[in-house]
Amino acid sequence: MPTAASVRAILEQVTDPEIPVLTIADIGILRDVAVDAEGRVTVTITPTYSGCPAMEVIAADVRTVLADAGYDATVATVFNPPWTTAWMSDEAKRKLAGFGIAPPGSAIDVVAEVLCPNCASSATRVIAEFSSTACKRMLVCTSCGEPFDQFKEI
Repeated sequence: MPTAASVRAILEQVTDPEIPVLTIADIGILRDVAVDAEGRVTVTITPTYSGCPAMEVIAADVRTVLADAGYDATVATVFNPPWTTAWMSDEAKRKLAGFGIAPPGSAIDVVAEVLCPNCASSATRVIAEFSSTACKRMLVCTSCGEPFDQFKEI
């Protein structure tokens, strides 16, 4: 009989297809794991934004890793409460920076200092509010000249 903890351990294999250094738990997409009396598993996920194209892949990956472990699983997507960067773990923010994406600052910061993930300079500026995905913006470092993504604060 699976437990919520054993299912969560298996789900550590599921990463965000757009940012493969982050697990769905790291990024806060994994909201809940429930196991009923018959051993059926329900995994609840929340997208980073309502139109996130990665959610179909994530749901399929969740079903695949759990089926491979012998679990009957359902994936439920919920939109309320909406995802927030506050759900990202500190480890996720470290992994983002190591991957070359500036992690989000606090959504309540009036002026958030964004450090370049390449040279750690704070001499950065936004050049586009949307980048490779809607949840990231494009910045450039005026010290090293390198462009980079920043995960938006939500």
